[in-house]
Amino acid sequence: MVHLSRVLLTAPRGLSRKTKFLDRIRVYVRGGAGGQGYVRYGGLGGDGGNVVMVAKSNKTLLKLAEDFPEKRFIAKNGADSKRLLLLGDNGEDLVVEVPTGVVLSLDNGKEIADLNADGETVVVAKGGAGGGPNNDFRSKKGETRSIRIDLKLLADVGLVGFPNAGKSTLLCSMSRAKPKVADYPFTTLRPHLGVTVFDDNRRITIADLPGLIEGAHMNIGMGHFFLKHVERTKVLLVVVDAQGFVLNRRSTFRTAFETIVLLNKELEMYKPELLDKPQVLLINKMDTECFNEKYEETLNLLKNCRESMDSIPEELQPNRLFDFKSIIPISASLGENIDTVKQTLRKIIDEENRIDKLPLQNKLNSHIDFHSKELSNTFIV
Repeated sequence: MVHLSRVLLTAPRGLSRKTKFLDRIRVYVRGGAGGQGYVRYGGLGGDGGNVVMVAKSNKTLLKLAEDFPEKRFIAKNGADSKRLLLLGDNGEDLVVEVPTGVVLSLDNGKEIADLNADGETVVVAKGGAGGGPNNDFRSKKGETRSIRIDLKLLADVGLVGFPNAGKSTLLCSMSRAKPKVADYPFTTLRPHLGVTVFDDNRRITIADLPGLIEGAHMNIGMGHFFLKHVERTKVLLVVVDAQGFVLNRRSTFRTAFETIVLLNKELEMYKPELLDKPQVLLINKMDTECFNEKYEETLNLLKNCRESMDSIPEELQPNRLFDFKSIIPISASLGENIDTVKQTLRKIIDEENRIDKLPLQNKLNSHIDFHSKELSNTFIV
């Protein structure tokens, strides 16, 4: 984990050959200076060019860092006014292509733009004005900034869980993605995207995120860099191991129910709005010993969640509980109930897409109606 943080924080200057994914970089941008005016003849200097960022679906931050290792983007200066050419040409804009799904912000955290769609553009550094009567024919310098480019994956579904819950195996079962899979925590060190294709060619994108640990909302285990990728997903697919989880010998063992509660708390502490998203719970490893007993025990605890949390320290208890639309037992390794998971997700996503297209008031009413129906009849396989 320490090695990964070093790679991500310093990679753009000297990228490691092993670096395959980059989700944030910091760049320097400067607009071109304006051209000088010609006082004697009233000549106008050209305006400096702007630095413009445009979203492209086929671009990656890794490619940007490789192509521009110095991370400096400076637009052209405007031309000076001359005796034989009184109107100076404007400086050419510098267009920088960035991936779709990036958030651009300043060092103080102020957000400049959120580029979600292919072709969206924003001026990140304005060029200086050319010399003219409004500024005593003295040109202005271009705007100078340091910009943080932060990628947040765009996916229909985000897999959320502690390490070794089986998320990567599940992604393999549901798509053609090939993340690293092994029987130890933290095999997923970078997000993976998979696509589930149905018989009618309907597609659903799924993001497998690195496993969270307790304290992720405080950025322990690089939690912020993983949790941010959940923000743009439409559905949270929570995956837990029916047998429980323990990170290492010094860590406390957590049952499946305690794991669910702690994941709930981490998401709430990071960004409470994440709990507005539809949620589906998968209780994994139904091929393991005593699964049925563990599964029924977890269901009973979830039915009386508030009372069941007495064994969990109060500071670890969430104020707002998960509201699962479906609870499904699965075996990611054997593919058990995977088709049920796919159809459930498709139904929820289609409903969310339908609601998104409605006018605001109808959208609110539909959300209330849809959620109330789900609350009255949570789907348990």
